[in-house]
Amino acid sequence: MKKVISMNLINVIQMKTQSFWLTALLVLLGVFSTVNTNAAEKLMAGTGKVNITPPNPRYPVHDSLYTRTLILEAGASRIAFVSLDLVMYSNVPLAEKLKKQFGLQEVYFCPQHTHSGEAGPKEWLDAQITKALKQASSSMFEARISAGYRSFPQLSFNRLLLREDGRARESWVGDDHYRAVNPERIPHGPVDNSVGVIKLEDTKGNPKVILMNYACHPDVAWNNFEISADYVGYATKYTEEAFNNQVYCLFVQGGAGNQAPLFKDGGRTGPDDPRPSNYDLIDRMGKLLSIEAVKLAKEIYPNPYDVPNIKVKTDSLRFIGRHDKNLKYNVHFSVISINNRIAIATVPGEPFIKFQIDWKREMQPNHVIPFFFGYTWNNGRWPMYLPDIRSAAYGGFGADEGSWLIEVGAGEKIFNKLIENYYRMMGVFR
Repeated sequence: MKKVISMNLINVIQMKTQSFWLTALLVLLGVFSTVNTNAAEKLMAGTGKVNITPPNPRYPVHDSLYTRTLILEAGASRIAFVSLDLVMYSNVPLAEKLKKQFGLQEVYFCPQHTHSGEAGPKEWLDAQITKALKQASSSMFEARISAGYRSFPQLSFNRLLLREDGRARESWVGDDHYRAVNPERIPHGPVDNSVGVIKLEDTKGNPKVILMNYACHPDVAWNNFEISADYVGYATKYTEEAFNNQVYCLFVQGGAGNQAPLFKDGGRTGPDDPRPSNYDLIDRMGKLLSIEAVKLAKEIYPNPYDVPNIKVKTDSLRFIGRHDKNLKYNVHFSVISINNRIAIATVPGEPFIKFQIDWKREMQPNHVIPFFFGYTWNNGRWPMYLPDIRSAAYGGFGADEGSWLIEVGAGEKIFNKLIENYYRMMGVFR
């Protein structure tokens, strides 16, 4: 009897032991299953390109204007970037329509700010932009993303120069010390002499999209009186050609509010001025920028340990005018994280370079690749120039000149909110 009881007790213990290990195994399998499911999330991308040169332009067309689009999707997040060869662009009704039509969380319009652009009729331009996004939406592919930026000899300079009287004035105003338009190409600062690249390729490693981020006014041809995408048009064209026209190259402007090209044509006096614009300078600057962007694009590779995800946090702040207190600005801005490795700040209007430099410095301890997208609108009112406080104090065009200027300190308030929102979005705050 005692022997039987002992054997039964041993069987029960063995069964419980087997049950424990079976349960543990199932739990472990469940954990690994969850991890594999998350790892199986895909980053999807699509791109498009459509000519937006006005059908009946006011001035002769030297080179065409384009809109290029990029849709990114991971999990429940789906956003779009629309680069435009225009001086500025905002369109609330179209943005809302595109969000609904293509299931977008946000759509970011990124005018590259060419001073030689011209917008076509509104309904026609809306249709062209919609067409480009439709191309992107219908060409979605599983994507691998990589990013980086590299410094090289600067192509820009800071156009607000501090003068002998202790005030700053724009570079096109000369005096005994400074020649107007900086013909000697003196590299006044501060500047950010780096170009950023985000590359999207398919699962076979074929590049499909290059996004180029650089901070400099596209006004090499000043007072051009011809239609041109300026150096940006050449930079994007040369970049696409470097990849046998198998990629679309979107250009997104940086903090270029006070950044002018070192390659500068003094400008024509009017449309009847027989002197032609110096497109050799435009071509040269675009080519040099493209060379650096292409080198970088060919050196960066996707991280095999990335888990695809897109996080977006959009916010807004309200401001009044600096000189005209009746002006009201509702400025929208976003922070975007891609795969927890790429950190993008989007700001509308013309932010000064300090904010771009500070964003990169602030992001450095987070071991992410930072990008600052100026001139990037997704809602609210376009704020025109966004000078830092120091620049607003010393003055000059866009710093303290202009009846439409936003209140002093608006740029810093937006920047601080971007930083706060980034850390909140990434779950750093307790």
